[in-house]
Amino acid sequence: MSLALSFPLPPSLHRRRRRGNPLCRSRASAAASVGVMREVKLKPIEATPETFRDFGQVIEASPDGDVFGPKDAQLDLSRGIPRFYIMHLEDRPLKFSDITHHASVTQCLGSIGGHPWYLGVAKPSIAAPGEVKDEATENLKQSWCGHFYVPPALDDVYVFRISGSKFVKLHWGTWHAGPLFRADKMDFYNLELSNTNVVDHTLHSFVKENEVVFLIDE
Repeated sequence: MSLALSFPLPPSLHRRRRRGNPLCRSRASAAASVGVMREVKLKPIEATPETFRDFGQVIEASPDGDVFGPKDAQLDLSRGIPRFYIMHLEDRPLKFSDITHHASVTQCLGSIGGHPWYLGVAKPSIAAPGEVKDEATENLKQSWCGHFYVPPALDDVYVFRISGSKFVKLHWGTWHAGPLFRADKMDFYNLELSNTNVVDHTLHSFVKENEVVFLIDE
């Protein structure tokens, strides 16, 4: 596998106000009730190359002999040793309250056998060096991994359904929660770096920060 592939940095951050955001109020109008946990239901979107483009790629089967092109996974594995493995998961019901991102790698996930599964996502929000120095950028936080980011807002979160002979490649920095599924257990192939979950794992808790749990309304 070639490690020389390049991947563009995530788009510049939008300015976000800490208060008065009408998008946040649309789902979070009751957030002022301190100590009251809310459940936010999200309808899943079928993952296609078009619907998933803001978060990554959906890679589908291609004929044997096809040459590398834009429909193939555009990987960035240049910052460490690639790790490709089968991940066994159990008891992952259709709800989540934490979301994470990786700042040093593009990640690929797919189910063994093409069984349907779900993934919560939000767009990358890692701050570029110039934005870290910009005092107008509100709500900026530093990850324990060293980089700076803006936490995802409630209205930034979507859920996708992935089924059949396909896998997803997450853009560098894409927030994600899952895989989630209805079955008792499932196996997934996973491509990341050998130390991704040790040194490159930034977590945002919607329970702690927003008192919210997301439910997949399927």
